[in-house]
Amino acid sequence: MKTTDVLIIGGSAAGMVAALTRKSSWPKKSFILVKKQKEMMVPCGIPYIFGTLDCTDQNIMPVDAMLVKSGIESLVDEVISINKQDKVVTLASGETIKYVKLVIATGSTPVKPRWLVGGDKDNVFVIPKDKIYLDEMKSKLSSCKKIVVIGAGFIGVEFSDELLKHGHEVTLVEKLPDILSLAFDIELSKKIAELLTIRGINIITGNGIKEILGKTKVEGVKLENGDFIDSDAVILTVGYKPNSKLARESEIYVDESGFIAVDEYMRTHEKDIFAIGDCAQKRDFVTRSRVSTMLASTACAEARIAGMNLFNLNVVKTFSGTIAIYSTAIGDTGFGTAGVTEARAKEEGIDSITGTFEGMDRHPGNLPDAHRQLVKLIAARQSGVIIGGEVIGGLSAGELTNVIGLAIQNRMSVNSLLTSQIGTHPCLTASPAGYPLIKAAEIIHGKMRNR
Repeated sequence: MKTTDVLIIGGSAAGMVAALTRKSSWPKKSFILVKKQKEMMVPCGIPYIFGTLDCTDQNIMPVDAMLVKSGIESLVDEVISINKQDKVVTLASGETIKYVKLVIATGSTPVKPRWLVGGDKDNVFVIPKDKIYLDEMKSKLSSCKKIVVIGAGFIGVEFSDELLKHGHEVTLVEKLPDILSLAFDIELSKKIAELLTIRGINIITGNGIKEILGKTKVEGVKLENGDFIDSDAVILTVGYKPNSKLARESEIYVDESGFIAVDEYMRTHEKDIFAIGDCAQKRDFVTRSRVSTMLASTACAEARIAGMNLFNLNVVKTFSGTIAIYSTAIGDTGFGTAGVTEARAKEEGIDSITGTFEGMDRHPGNLPDAHRQLVKLIAARQSGVIIGGEVIGGLSAGELTNVIGLAIQNRMSVNSLLTSQIGTHPCLTASPAGYPLIKAAEIIHGKMRNR
């Protein structure tokens, strides 16, 4: 039987980052990480395997190299049971490992709705973080001309645009009235939809999938309103569910939504067992409601918190809720969102106020790579505290979205943004006199003064 101070189950972003905290937080402790696959995919890079990148080999996380450098043992195997009382796990190979602390980072699995007629036909795909599956999927899609993508969240949008780059005819289907409507308010969602349409993607909204047609292989898709779409393949991007089966079978408490329950230190209900990443329970930073946000960035933040608190609690190092910071790019246009949208704030009963400003991300605006930049900020009406923000602009939109996320996490007010000191340069940023983020805050400030 092997023994270790810390055993980590799962080798994707959460597991890897939790393991790497050894170097800074617990250099004298022994760590073992168990992962089911030798090669781990960069989760957010998966769509780009089907367009920008040539193959899955270009989207591999250098997990083993980083673990070896940090003195962490890595095993390619699968944990099949956890004995909480004896603090022993059993692997599929039959080997057992005794631990002092256990971190569960088993991630999530893509959803394939049970009610979907024809979901088992050839050329119906989901998007797992599985290199072997993705290699086969890429091979099969290479001979397909017409592809239907079901679900217009970030993954669906990114996949659609990447498939377009390889000459596929792509139809993106979304049951809700607008694409990306859970992340952006309607006026921004429509701008993103226009961009995708101009690039050649056929977008259908307000209509879901009913059936996948064909004898053994995909020949078309029937929508809820009866419309038919000719297709050679279907990609389902309708969400993910937490991979909490191991925890449940080991009698570690799993909530009604399938997530492993955790506190702000990422501890489960069981002594010395932590859970992080997609499999772990989430609460929204602003609303405190349970949410199903699954992001590698969130997983890494949780992993650092768990790692730093493994052997003693550092009260300033807690995870205070999920802000949900998303960003992506279509061509040279980036867009991102952080916190709650105006629509979500209304649903949650939060009295909010907004400010929207559109300017340029360079100054002067006729510089070669200048791009229009639109910023929408959402603040609590009475306090002026920033609770959300959305950006459409150039490729700097991703980092600006991160700035908004930091403002939310630090509970900055509109006034704090107005008095922020920033560094600007013509080739790198918007003008200090017309910085869209600060101008949006200025608009909210004006509304608050004049109410």
